[in-house]
Amino acid sequence: MRTKTFLLAAAALAVGITASQAQVYSVNAVGYINVTCPQGYKIVSNQLITTNNTIPAIFTSVPNGTKVLKWAGAGFSINSFDVDFGWDDTTSTLSPGEGAFVFNPTATPFTVTFVGEVPQGNLTNAIPHNYSLQGSKVPQAGRLQTDLGYAPSANDKVLKWLNNGPSNQGYQISTYDVDFGWDLEPNVAVGEGFFIQRNAAGASQWTRQFSVN
Repeated sequence: MRTKTFLLAAAALAVGITASQAQVYSVNAVGYINVTCPQGYKIVSNQLITTNNTIPAIFTSVPNGTKVLKWAGAGFSINSFDVDFGWDDTTSTLSPGEGAFVFNPTATPFTVTFVGEVPQGNLTNAIPHNYSLQGSKVPQAGRLQTDLGYAPSANDKVLKWLNNGPSNQGYQISTYDVDFGWDLEPNVAVGEGFFIQRNAAGASQWTRQFSVN
């Protein structure tokens, strides 16, 4: 998986962050995130603020038969692309902090490019009970709790989708124990989404204060 992020300063001075460095520079930084989608499934996350978060505006150059699957609480809502007719649902969105599966039906990887402004300030993801498809609102790579500020509850699970080829795809599951911590703390790439299974009753929030200053 190759995920690269480049942020441009307001004065047009090019600076950047990468999935390995996880550093951010500039004020009111805008730029783009390239996420490569190999054959099969990948969970992506939108991490930039734009004026148009609709699926057709984000997924502009995809092969025939591409699907975007959003979690609807008890199953997936599936939006399919047809080269002749476009997307089934032109109003469906992928907002900053949301995750979604992307299905590439071809053997050729394609790139999804997110363009917009880096979110700043008090950033909050709503974490409902049970499963939700999430992504960091900050375009940084790192460990979910240690670096990205997620505060887990007892027996929380994080399910990352690993795509190591058409016949080798599946979930990597990390579980949090209040006494021992994570059995394997999730390490998240820029532009990557993942499932959180919140075991505790009720909803929670994943809140982070962030500034590029």
